[in-house]
Amino acid sequence: MKKEKSIEQIPVNIMNPKVDEFLSNTKNWKKEFEKLRDIILDCQLTEELKWGVPCYTFEGNNIALIHGFKEYCAILFVKGSLLKDKNGILIQQTENVQAARQIRFTDVDGIIQLENILKEYIHEAIEVEKAGLQVEFKKTEEYIIPDELKSKFSDNSDLEIAFKALTPGRQRAYIFFFSAPKQSKTRESRIEKYIPQILDGKGLND
Repeated sequence: MKKEKSIEQIPVNIMNPKVDEFLSNTKNWKKEFEKLRDIILDCQLTEELKWGVPCYTFEGNNIALIHGFKEYCAILFVKGSLLKDKNGILIQQTENVQAARQIRFTDVDGIIQLENILKEYIHEAIEVEKAGLQVEFKKTEEYIIPDELKSKFSDNSDLEIAFKALTPGRQRAYIFFFSAPKQSKTRESRIEKYIPQILDGKGLND
């Protein structure tokens, strides 16, 4: 019979060397990242580096990650849409993002003020994972295609045919990527860049 590890034998608050390296090379939001890191590790999650950013897992499942943008940094809950959000602080990045939710910050003080609330949200996210809850995703055809891409379809029927021939996952990846920028000009630029790839039947990261 396999002997279970006692709580004392399970390593906690382990800082991943890859995240140490990430932080040492970070120019923006370094202090904010370090504070968020301390808070998350205090909740007994495992620290990893995924998609080039610190990611925190529970029994191999992604719970949250921290990342930075020009105007803010954030903790992102992978299944944030399943959290109760009793404080009304979770943000949906775009209308096409179904599962993930952010809490955004512009300085360390803002993080410190919300430290206890952040821990409550992290523990709730862990309970969601323990319960095996899953986000019910929309079908690909239910996603909102940006107007700029619709316009390209009107101008180029081959592009529309090629896009619809892609796997649902590849279609969603493109829709998310093209929809993300706030400015129409940037969205259009992204689409232009990837038209050849779509026509070749390739996904965003192929």
